[in-house]
Amino acid sequence: MKKLFIIGGMGAGKSTARKALVDAGLPYIDLDQVGHDVLKWDTVKEELVETFGSAILGDNGEIDRKALAAKAFVSPADTRKLNRITVPRIEDAYRDKVTELDAAGEEAVVVEHSVFKNRISSLAYDADVVMAVLASLDTRIERAVASGFDEQDVRQRIARQITDADRIEASDVVFNNDGTPEELRNKVLAWWEAYRTQ
Repeated sequence: MKKLFIIGGMGAGKSTARKALVDAGLPYIDLDQVGHDVLKWDTVKEELVETFGSAILGDNGEIDRKALAAKAFVSPADTRKLNRITVPRIEDAYRDKVTELDAAGEEAVVVEHSVFKNRISSLAYDADVVMAVLASLDTRIERAVASGFDEQDVRQRIARQITDADRIEASDVVFNNDGTPEELRNKVLAWWEAYRTQ
């Protein structure tokens, strides 16, 4: 089963590219969602509370992601503590899903990877294809703000992500998404059709 990773900065259009492939019949794994799911595991909750305190729990007893972020992203050392607890679990959950889809005889799986850093130290180390979706900074900020994000928050998040030059270097295929969602969709579907029949 082929593993097709989609990377790109905030507002670049990763989800549009992913939806195009899902509409073409491919299953997908959203690593952000896997990360959220892992926070509900009892062992993970216990370790996070032990590390960051009970203030990270909401009224329902679950991890409050905003409260956790306020503690875990204060310093690189705190972020490392968070990653030590969550990353191995995210990798386990991802591998379980891949094994399940492979056993079901799927041709390929689409993996949306928003916190991609490089191919070596990430789940994309065994990707068959890494696709980068790129768009100009102004376009990305405009899209993110239109979808409900605060502009200052968007700019800070983008500043913490890798650059488009890094994404291009790590990718096998690059899609420019300064146009309409329909244009990106058509490019992605044309690429998939050519790739699967090669």
